[in-house]
Amino acid sequence: MTPNRIHANKIAAFLNKEPRDFTRPDLVKYIKANGVRMVNFRYVAGDGRLKTLNFVINDEKYLDRILSAGERVDGSSLFKNVDAASSDLYVVPRYRTAFVNPFSQVPAVDILCSFYTADGKPFASAPAEILRRAEAEFTGTTGLEFRALGELEYYIISPRNPLYPTPAQKGYHEAHPFAKWEALRTEAMAAIAEAGGRIKYGHSEVGLIRTEDSEMAQQEIEFLPVPASDAADQLAVAKWMLSAIGHKYGVVVSFAPKISIGHAGSGLHVHTCLFRNGRSVMLEKGELSPPARRLIAGFMELAAPMTAFGNTVPTSYFRLVPHQEAPINVCWAYRNRSALVRIPLGWLNAAGMVKDANPGSAVPAVEPNQTVEFRSADGSANMHLLLAGLCVAARRGFERKDALAYADKFFVDKNIYRKEYAALLEKLPKLPASCWESAESLEKNRAVFEARGVFTPQLIDGMVKRLKSYDDQNLSERLYGKEEEIKKLVDEYLYC
Repeated sequence: MTPNRIHANKIAAFLNKEPRDFTRPDLVKYIKANGVRMVNFRYVAGDGRLKTLNFVINDEKYLDRILSAGERVDGSSLFKNVDAASSDLYVVPRYRTAFVNPFSQVPAVDILCSFYTADGKPFASAPAEILRRAEAEFTGTTGLEFRALGELEYYIISPRNPLYPTPAQKGYHEAHPFAKWEALRTEAMAAIAEAGGRIKYGHSEVGLIRTEDSEMAQQEIEFLPVPASDAADQLAVAKWMLSAIGHKYGVVVSFAPKISIGHAGSGLHVHTCLFRNGRSVMLEKGELSPPARRLIAGFMELAAPMTAFGNTVPTSYFRLVPHQEAPINVCWAYRNRSALVRIPLGWLNAAGMVKDANPGSAVPAVEPNQTVEFRSADGSANMHLLLAGLCVAARRGFERKDALAYADKFFVDKNIYRKEYAALLEKLPKLPASCWESAESLEKNRAVFEARGVFTPQLIDGMVKRLKSYDDQNLSERLYGKEEEIKKLVDEYLYC
């Protein structure tokens, strides 16, 4: 590694090495040299939230012990399918995930952990372990690496500010002071980066909602493509950090899919791309490659059951409604935001643009960066299960002999929400319209997700049961015009 290389992660900067190369002695060295007095284990449980276990460092021997062997936890309280009669699980730290806690009043290092059973084997139903299996099976089938990035949208809800107003639904890329809470967003971005989050950028989003006493400003933080497990970890940490910083500011940070009917909801768009030996295989002679089109085919086939992982609360389906940017039809298109899967710009002509914008300057080599964007998921998603599902869907695209022709059946080149294309819209398959329908779709397709032992039957059973427990068939129709009941439901799932 180059000496004095810039690195947002403070431990990496101190050690002058990449996090993937961290060792136990490295962490002990940093902790001793920097007066760290606590170590926090963090792990994603069955509900998708990041949990915490705090350790005070008594002495170096105890520090070495917890870093070497981890600790016991009550699995039945973290996962619904664990029997309380034999519920102990181990949580073991993954050294590469260590970062300095930006919030703790006591100097602390946080480390993400994996779950293990009494016999020392990975706990099969842990979301991170399911994703790890999904990645391994995808790579084993295709020889490719599945990378992903998330677009994390959220609202900041605060007392109404009469100064420098922005019109409703006009907040996209607004700057301070017209865009409120830029300071909170940039503080969160810095903290997420220090924790290892590979951030692409942040900005204010389109949503701006005002009531008599409150103001709701939509924001977005987008990440860079990384291996799927890293992407899920980063999103889980980012949601926790944003919520913690919102609490510090005395405002609500909400990832809820819908907080006001008629206004922009918050999605969790996921960009995916495929690599071989560190090089993207998404393009061939300037066009989408066969591997990229196979990826799309898998997303088309399993789009409906994917809502079980990506749209997990009743208000998810207040967002997935006609005539909004959120998709309801199973199709794909180039740069069309009305489609379920979108092929965004990929920097194919970067050299010419840079030369035009900077006459006389040397033109750098800019690698194309083509992704395939899956647009239906929202902030209620369990990040690891969502990405595991996308890995399974991608693998399915490679397993289909007719994948390229199958993908072509779902291609559209029009804005399908315009009235003149209503006939085309009617021919396209639809996403589920409720948690209940999502559960039924997952049940119907469960064999695909359970194949090769990726998703466990117990986890699928639990998801189906939970989604059906909402009993939300035809919910939008039942609540039409009932503003108070809608508000009550939105408040119930405000924190997803």
